[in-house]
Amino acid sequence: MTRADALQRATDYFDSGELRQTLAHRVAFATESQEPTQAPVMSAYLNEHMVPLLESLGFVCQIWPNPVAGGPQFLFAERAEPDAPFAVLSYGHGDVVRGYAAQWRAGLEPWVMVVDGDRWYGRGTADNKGQHSINLGALQQVLAVRNGQLGYTFKLLLEMGEEVGSPGLREVCEQHRDVLQADLFLASDGPRVAAKRPTLFLGSRGGVNFDLRIKLRPAGHHSGNWGGLLRNPGVRLAHAIASLVDANGRILVPGLLPASLPDNVRQALQTITVGGGADDPEVDADWGEPGLSPTERVIGWNCLEVLAFKTGNPEAPVNAIPGHASAHCQVRYVVGSDSENFMQHLRTHLDTHGFTDVQVEQFGPLMEATRLDPDNPWVQWALASMQRSTGKPPALLPNLGGTLPNDVFAKVLGQPTLWVPHSYPACAQHAPNEHLLGSVAREALPLMAGLFWDLGEQGAQVAAACRAPAVPV
Repeated sequence: MTRADALQRATDYFDSGELRQTLAHRVAFATESQEPTQAPVMSAYLNEHMVPLLESLGFVCQIWPNPVAGGPQFLFAERAEPDAPFAVLSYGHGDVVRGYAAQWRAGLEPWVMVVDGDRWYGRGTADNKGQHSINLGALQQVLAVRNGQLGYTFKLLLEMGEEVGSPGLREVCEQHRDVLQADLFLASDGPRVAAKRPTLFLGSRGGVNFDLRIKLRPAGHHSGNWGGLLRNPGVRLAHAIASLVDANGRILVPGLLPASLPDNVRQALQTITVGGGADDPEVDADWGEPGLSPTERVIGWNCLEVLAFKTGNPEAPVNAIPGHASAHCQVRYVVGSDSENFMQHLRTHLDTHGFTDVQVEQFGPLMEATRLDPDNPWVQWALASMQRSTGKPPALLPNLGGTLPNDVFAKVLGQPTLWVPHSYPACAQHAPNEHLLGSVAREALPLMAGLFWDLGEQGAQVAAACRAPAVPV
């Protein structure tokens, strides 16, 4: 049996309807991690569904309690082979965002998968049940062709809290660092750059949210009696924000910018176009950092976004100068940024520009930026395997524009990280009418089978090359 046999079996797995049936069963689990009442369903997804499947493929499974009080369980599964020369760790999440059933179009609902042409509708089809279902289906076909021997140890970590910030993921990886050790991290989440272009990304932008607040007085005062005499907090806060980012979206605080855009990152992005899909918004070509292409701005640079701004009562305005104003903001950032000191940079900048009355407070945890070096041997290996399987040159993104908990795998576990996404930009992830494209799934199954096969043939050599100490120049 050959590599071609494995790829054909993966295609047959799709054509037979087995992936469709399997995914429909998984979608039926209403694993809404934002709803505490769904905890039993999330537990059932791991214990009653995933564990028996993985055990049938030769995995030894463990359910790990969440180190964070009230957090959902983790499933760790390992398929060890005698004298395996290296190990691979994969990851997925079985939780989804709220279903919002009333907002789906007529004939659709979140917990029943409906196939309409190329679109497979259902909550989790794109994020992330469909993606880890493709990977496990491909692995199953490779095991069948290779008589149950991959040639390496395969480990899988499934969590049920990614949609609420992955509580406990960092802690569980720190506790089980030795068990989770691997030479390569290979998983799937997020979108391709376009539906028809296989994509590999190596990390993600980091993210930090913060609030800006200004409180000048306890309550509002009549604008006819006091207008022109009292400072307006909305005006003050608007000018404070304008000192942080200009009218064209350029960040004006040097401490919030990355050190540089590396040459190999810039080179990797030359063939990437963001947007252009039928359901995509039109890109504003003159927005953001001048001198960069739109792709470089969203993948290789930092941005500051105002997500919400409130002063007074927008729903029912009155003739009063409000007493306070607030804005909820976000910085998305890449490797090479001084993220640990972002709040201090903001504070210093506001004080320098006369906005000492504006408070700055970080909201939630800081998600770290990660990016595997595009010149890493694992990257070149993966790109070659993907092109061999699909006949298409894959898109290489040094990092995703969004944020994933990749810092846990890249920094806590110290692993080179490869992500091969199976959704696409207009998949309605997190929104009503979420869907997976059947055409992408059909291409992704043999693509992943090729990667799993090539790991058995070439992975030991690549792992050894990555372990070898660098030769001094």
